[in-house]
Amino acid sequence: MSSKSESSRLAQAAAEEILRTIYGDDFEGCTVSLEQIALIVEAALTRHGGKERELLELNEKAVEAMQLLSTPPEAAKKLAPGELQSLLSDRLDAVRALAARVMETTNRAKQESGSEPPA
Repeated sequence: MSSKSESSRLAQAAAEEILRTIYGDDFEGCTVSLEQIALIVEAALTRHGGKERELLELNEKAVEAMQLLSTPPEAAKKLAPGELQSLLSDRLDAVRALAARVMETTNRAKQESGSEPPA
């Protein structure tokens, strides 16, 4: 099932529940259509889904970067112990910096979505 039809189905169900909660099972006195409310709900779901996709892409890129940083280069076999230690130290620093940026971005996204209180 496509995400578009899934969000449409969820929006329709949410709109129906919203109107049912406000107007009762018969929607008596309701002056807006179910479809109008569903469009509003679907727009909100679409915006939220876009942010989730961005976070998933960021996470994927971060994992790829960590895999690259954790894989020793072929030239490392020919390095002197001091040079190898320096290379590994630089890579560890890069992994730490990357992990810190991912955690910062994730925490900011949680705060923006309201799922976590500000620190």
